[in-house]
Amino acid sequence: MAYSVSADFVKWFRSAAPYIHAFRGRTFVIAFGGEVVADGKFMAIIHDLNLLASLGVRLVLVHGARPQIETRLKQLKHRTRYVNGLRVTDDIALSCAKEASGRMRVEIEALLSMGLSNSPMAGADIRVASGNFVTAKPIGVLHGVDLVHTGEVRKIDVVGIRDRLDHNELVLLSPLGYSPTGEIFNLALEDVAAAAAVALSAEKLIFLMDATGVVTGKRAELKHELTCSEAERLLAREGVLSGDVRLYLPRAVDACRAGVKRAHLLSRHADGALLLELFTHRGVGTMLTQDPLEKLRPARIEEIGSILRLIEPLEADGTLVKRNRDLLEMEIDRFFVLEHDRVIIGCAALYPFEGGVAELACLAVHPDHRRAGAGERLLHAIEARAKQRRIKRLFVLTTRTAHWFIERGFSAAPVSALPRRKQDLYNYQRRSQVFIKRL
Repeated sequence: MAYSVSADFVKWFRSAAPYIHAFRGRTFVIAFGGEVVADGKFMAIIHDLNLLASLGVRLVLVHGARPQIETRLKQLKHRTRYVNGLRVTDDIALSCAKEASGRMRVEIEALLSMGLSNSPMAGADIRVASGNFVTAKPIGVLHGVDLVHTGEVRKIDVVGIRDRLDHNELVLLSPLGYSPTGEIFNLALEDVAAAAAVALSAEKLIFLMDATGVVTGKRAELKHELTCSEAERLLAREGVLSGDVRLYLPRAVDACRAGVKRAHLLSRHADGALLLELFTHRGVGTMLTQDPLEKLRPARIEEIGSILRLIEPLEADGTLVKRNRDLLEMEIDRFFVLEHDRVIIGCAALYPFEGGVAELACLAVHPDHRRAGAGERLLHAIEARAKQRRIKRLFVLTTRTAHWFIERGFSAAPVSALPRRKQDLYNYQRRSQVFIKRL
């Protein structure tokens, strides 16, 4: 049992290494509502933030204060109005917003300053910078209602924030903005977060929320990945999305459209959700990108190690013919790889022969993606490339996957149907079955 646990940990840690390298020196903007602090969940998140900071991630936090404002308004027996989800911030509401944001900022700074021994914060040296980094302007009248002190972001002090980040400080932004004339405006945290992420050219914009991510359908299926176009189609459909997803997803789309590489929506309730989303391939929330994450492209010489890791288990069980590193280097121009979010999950090779015939070889897919249709997408892409080269027939030799190819239009054929050069190389001890498909 101890060996199994150790092996699983080593496997996970190695799989996280590419993300650790990719995130070092990058800027993440992480936004969360006032509920995270109010219900005591922020302590667990702080441990994860400390780990990210220790790995060289530049952190900008954006907090909300809605529940704290609501509590104070109820104490004052003051009712507030909302227009399109925005609070009408009158003088009393603004006073409550300033008080709530001030308290939130102090509480968060205090929690980030903890350094107890025998805890995940032991040895932590997180310095926090906050201030007037957000310039705002009034929204004015919306649908015939004057929103008074409710504002929107006009400008983010990029130079000031980057200076603090360069000094290894964590930057904390509150949902308040300031005008050049000294006025204070109450802002929506999602707008502050999106504006900051765009202005800073952030690698990631992350929203921690009540839902697990973007969930759709009767079976409440979690969408682990969405493109901006797919998200916009969901937002256009009435009743499909609700709650804080409908609040945060539009801002995530805007940020990605404006250059932020990734936006994530994930649960604030799940312990370790931030780490699981960032350091595992599948994640636990919804990741939003401008373009699809999956790309099929020619392999590069520096990716031989990744290709070998894919094919070695299949070589060991006899599914594929063994190829050594030297052979791969010589034939790398024959290979294509299927890349998913910068990780190679599949490969295949195309070997042309005389007479408009080509061999599909070394088709391999990572086990985590086999049931998701990655192999079929690789096959279709190879077929498309073959047609571009005016190849009329595609053949494959296999010992273990005959039915997979038959289901995709290949027909059994004798060895004599192979090109002469391939017949001369045929291994009769291996006794591979031959399948051919006309393109």
